[in-house]
Amino acid sequence: MKYDICVIGSGAGASPVAYTLAKAGAKVLVLEKGPWLTEKEFYKDELAISLRDAYNPKLTDEQHVIEEEYEDNDGNSFWQGEPTSESGWSFWSGTVVGGSSNFMSGYFHRLKPVDFRLKSEFGEIEGANIEDWPITYDEMEPYYAQVEREVGVSGRIVEHPYQEPRSTDFPYPPLVDHSVAKWIDKSAQAIGYHSMPVPRAILSKPAMGRQSCEYSGYCSSYGCSSGAKGSGRAALLNHAVASGNCEIRPHAKVFKIETDSQGEISGVLYYDKHDAVQKVTANTYVVACQAIESSRLLLASKGEKFPNGLANNNGQVGRNLIFSAGGTGSGDFFYKDLNAQQQSELKQVGPFINRALQDWYQIDDKNFKGANKEGKAKGGTIDFLFHQNPIARSFGTQWDNDDNLVWGEQLKQNLFEEFTTYKTLRFEVFNDWLPTDDCFVKLDDEVTDKWGDPVAKVRIGAHGHDLQVGEYLAEKAEKLLTAMGAKNISSSVSSYPPTNLMAGGCRFGNNPKTSVLNKYCQAHEVKNLYVTDGSFMPTGGSVPYTFTIYANAFRVAEHIKQEWLHKAKLFEVS
Repeated sequence: MKYDICVIGSGAGASPVAYTLAKAGAKVLVLEKGPWLTEKEFYKDELAISLRDAYNPKLTDEQHVIEEEYEDNDGNSFWQGEPTSESGWSFWSGTVVGGSSNFMSGYFHRLKPVDFRLKSEFGEIEGANIEDWPITYDEMEPYYAQVEREVGVSGRIVEHPYQEPRSTDFPYPPLVDHSVAKWIDKSAQAIGYHSMPVPRAILSKPAMGRQSCEYSGYCSSYGCSSGAKGSGRAALLNHAVASGNCEIRPHAKVFKIETDSQGEISGVLYYDKHDAVQKVTANTYVVACQAIESSRLLLASKGEKFPNGLANNNGQVGRNLIFSAGGTGSGDFFYKDLNAQQQSELKQVGPFINRALQDWYQIDDKNFKGANKEGKAKGGTIDFLFHQNPIARSFGTQWDNDDNLVWGEQLKQNLFEEFTTYKTLRFEVFNDWLPTDDCFVKLDDEVTDKWGDPVAKVRIGAHGHDLQVGEYLAEKAEKLLTAMGAKNISSSVSSYPPTNLMAGGCRFGNNPKTSVLNKYCQAHEVKNLYVTDGSFMPTGGSVPYTFTIYANAFRVAEHIKQEWLHKAKLFEVS
């Protein structure tokens, strides 16, 4: 059977395409490497399903090679790669139907107008490949609203200095706040900060055949057992399949995209559950495998017209990979320093804190030592959270202050103190990871996966400006924790990437010489190829990527739908 649309991947970049085209009447096939799980498989057992690792391939079967920069004894720098099967460093973020959207925290901050014109606003930064987006915030805004409505986003609008323009209110009321949220609000106001509620892609009330949030506390990095979290599977693919026009084929690991003599895609090859090679054909193909794997697949899909990889005659595939820069920090609140009511509020389990700071989304501070000598730079977002899962909390209790392993009475005492004497409030910093020539994807010449295909070699080189912005924001967060009365306040900003927040590698743009995709995420060199995961992003902004990936995928899906309807009409006339 020849399909109208073949979608490779099933996460936030794939599901809006399948959903939109299937509803329009197109025959859609979704190829997903992982299994098709439902809510019953996402049970709340921290030990059994330790974070998302339970839903990812074994690193001995499917790995990456990560290149990092080192310095020799003479002070000369060099790059050296190590397979993740040896390091244990996993860059997989959810190999199941719905992809990593099953395991996100659901922080759904929109990008802001400034994010679409970073180069225009702040100018060139030496060593960074910054480009403005080929579209504006105003072009994306209707699709942010569509995601809020159809994926399901709960929130409340509060005016703050960098509030982006909106055409609609949130379609669902905010989730229940943890009692500590009002502590943050009060202290923020006292020191001149503007705390804001965090929109979450989690239903606060039942809707669209899904249940509301159960406030189990097992959310970030865990699958949702109620269906409240707006994963691509729960929110979109289930409806796409129900239309009768969408087939989801799990356990389908795509390894090559074939092209004809004209340079158009003629078919997709994949390994099925039994490792047998299968082929499917369609009129239009959408790649949405996650940033690293989408680049790897295109580079591996060599052909007569594309000797260096599909859509890569300009050498841009895999370049300008980005992650989310920033860091983390925390402060401790000791029960002995609090009254009975405060202790009760702090011990509350379940509800999200749902508070963020964006006062420095744009930095204008002469004391800031960044690339701009006037102290101007794109800043970022600070979100607050608890790590409430007991096994994760107890992990550090097995060591003493000298990093010696403890057991018996000392271990019992450490556990007692951890769970009965204090609670830690954490924060996360999100700021831009500037694209550079030293952060990219290519094929490894030596390391293969279990099928014998070359794996992705990922060079990770961060720009020093990212650290400067992250440190500036972390200092602001620490100041708030101090105002709240926290103890043992600390933070850590690093150039190591969060492995679940990646984008770039197939950036979109108007210039075919410097970009892989046009403004509709259609490959400049291949008319029947689109890439709709985070790969399209030239810059990432200062918020988690998932919301924007969803919104852009809906935008591209609408374009593909109109193209499909036009061709269908012409076919009827002829």
